[in-house]
Order: sequence, then C-alpha cells, then structure tokens
Amino acid sequence: MDPADVHQTAFRTHQGLFEFLVMPFGLTNALATFQALMNTVLHKFLRHFVVVFFDDILIYSSSWAEHLQHIHMVLQTLATHQLFLKRSKCSFAAPSVAYLGHVISAQGIAVDNDKVQAVLSWPIPKTVRAVRGFLGLAGYYRRFIKDYGTIAARHSNSL
Repeated sequence: MDPADVHQTAFRTHQGLFEFLVMPFGLTNALATFQALMNTVLHKFLRHFVVVFFDDILIYSSSWAEHLQHIHMVLQTLATHQLFLKRSKCSFAAPSVAYLGHVISAQGIAVDNDKVQAVLSWPIPKTVRAVRGFLGLAGYYRRFIKDYGTIAARHSNSL
C-alpha cells in the first residue's frame, strides 16, 4: 500500500486506532489492485510457465527438472518483491490440479466433477431469469459439450 494512503485505512477498536500497512481485501478495488500486482511481478513468466488468478499461482512444466527450475524462479521473484506464500496453502508437483473449475493434468484439461454436479443438480428453470442463469452456468463448460450452441439455442430462442 502506498504510505500516503495508509491514513485512509484507519479504524478504531476498544484498544485504540489502527491503520492497515498492506491493502486488505475488503477495500474497493483491492482485488483488481492485487491482480495487477501479481501480473506485474510475474509478468516475464506469464503464459510461459505461470498462470495467476488473484492469489492462485499455477506453475506448469514439461519435465521434473524444468518444474524445479520454474518453482525456484517464481519463489525467488516473489521473495524479491517481498511477497510470501503460506506453506499450508501450497501444493507442489501435483500430478493434477483443480483450477478455476477445471482439472489440469498431463492428459489435458477436463471438467471438475464437483462443478458438473452443480449443473446436474440445478433445479429445472421455471422463469426466464432462471433459464438465463442455467445457460450461463452450463455455458462455462461449452467447450466440453458437443454442439452446445445448437442445444443452448433452443432454450435461448424460447426466451
């Protein structure tokens, strides 16, 4: 957080007046600011072997030796910028990972079965708004559904 803005985060408790020295997630634009920070810090790695979504950093590699090198590079860069990871929230060298509603592995990208279950258990839409909501949810996985556009068009056209 910019030191000039620290005073704007002041809050009072029964123990006194306090100010945030780092940006808390509750502030307006905190998520966008944090995402921009992560994109800036990890810019040279993005889409080469790193994907970042807020505080989720996904490192992917073709080989074990390359993966160890990539992990080292990312950790070194984060430390240089005084960004630190909570070890208990980290998973290293996993054969597959659930990420943004997908499961990513050496076999490719697949749907996350927990998310599919949400689609399957969705109640039958009874209103126009509910149909739109369902189409939005199901549309997230359109790349995995053969002829999704044709199937969804029948429902969209009935709106």
